[in-house]
Amino acid sequence: MTSEQPARPVLRVAFVPGVTLTKWRTIWQERFPRVPLVVQEVTQAGQRGVLDSGEADLCFARLPLETDELHLIQLYDEVPVAWVAKDHAVAAVEDVSLEELADEDCRTEVNPQAIDLVAAGEAVLLVPMSVARSQSRRDLVYRPIRDGESTTVGLAWRVDNPNDLIAEFIGIVRGRTANSSRTARERGDAATKKPASTPRPAQASPRGRSRGRRSR
Repeated sequence: MTSEQPARPVLRVAFVPGVTLTKWRTIWQERFPRVPLVVQEVTQAGQRGVLDSGEADLCFARLPLETDELHLIQLYDEVPVAWVAKDHAVAAVEDVSLEELADEDCRTEVNPQAIDLVAAGEAVLLVPMSVARSQSRRDLVYRPIRDGESTTVGLAWRVDNPNDLIAEFIGIVRGRTANSSRTARERGDAATKKPASTPRPAQASPRGRSRGRRSR
């Protein structure tokens, strides 16, 4: 009868389009080479679901997000842009206002069909700049919306998730150094502490021995 092997530690991280994980993944691999970091892209509509189902331990989410039974750290704000065809009138200016887009077919949901409409000059996508950058195409350009509402990206996880590695990943995102990591043993480089040495008792001099000069 074979005994069951303990489950291998793993951390699963989801992210919405536009979030770049390269830096954090690199740091994680350097500090925890034996702990896999499994990442997956999810839609904004599905960002809460992957946490509730346990499919992901953490999620880089785009607010608004229902935070009941969640911890949430707000990370940064995103610039809103108008994503248009390269030959669209908006492409000729440095930025644009919502009023100037009033007559356009403006959409916010990014999918292949919407992108095709934008490329054909039939629609304008209003998205965070990070989304337009992550799906860069030669036939599309984006321009900042002066009076557009910015969006916020945060890192969320369930309050009842017992995975101890969550704290380590949060530390990396927040800029914690390797020396302050609380689970160095997971990296396999924890220093072995030497037991404290016991002081050696002083040796008494033989009784009766004189330390003076010998008489002649």
